[in-house]
Amino acid sequence: MTSKPRIALIIGSTRPTRFADKPAQWMLKQAQARGDMDVEIIDLRDHPLPFFDEMASNLWMPSQHPEAIRWQETIGRFDGYIFVVAEYNHSITGVLKNALDQAYKEWNRKPFSAIAYGGTGGARALEHLRSIAVELQMVSTHAAVHIGGRDFMAVAPRGGNKPIEDIEANLLPSAKMALDELAWWAKATMAAKAADA
Repeated sequence: MTSKPRIALIIGSTRPTRFADKPAQWMLKQAQARGDMDVEIIDLRDHPLPFFDEMASNLWMPSQHPEAIRWQETIGRFDGYIFVVAEYNHSITGVLKNALDQAYKEWNRKPFSAIAYGGTGGARALEHLRSIAVELQMVSTHAAVHIGGRDFMAVAPRGGNKPIEDIEANLLPSAKMALDELAWWAKATMAAKAADA
């Protein structure tokens, strides 16, 4: 019997005034309600990573910086990921890109999904994340949750700052699909890795 996949819900923004906590907590609630995965929030604020300055990726040689090693150990414990994706200038945040670069082996052959937000629902940032993840040999779900347009303005701090539950009817179908796909891919990749072992 395969154990439940362990999923890290990674908050990809560290700004003091970030919006990320609201969608992170909402997505955590959706994932925990399912019972087919164990989900834990991993906050980049708790990982003060230097800018990537290793001799090479840890695919080729061990990292030297203690925070990079701690980060690799943290994310290496998980079977898949949900990224909370803020869109900054049509891309992901600098801290998320740096966190992705600080590991390689730990991301390999693991699935991910996302909850993205911004004026266009974080779509451009998520597409950028997906292209980075392919190089890290990750598997992206087709579905993701996007908070954009009127919905984003209703719940964002500089907008209406309403609770996310006010718009969740618009988010629940995509959240279910994204989590269904993530659970399937996590089980599939876990089984494949077990068969290879």
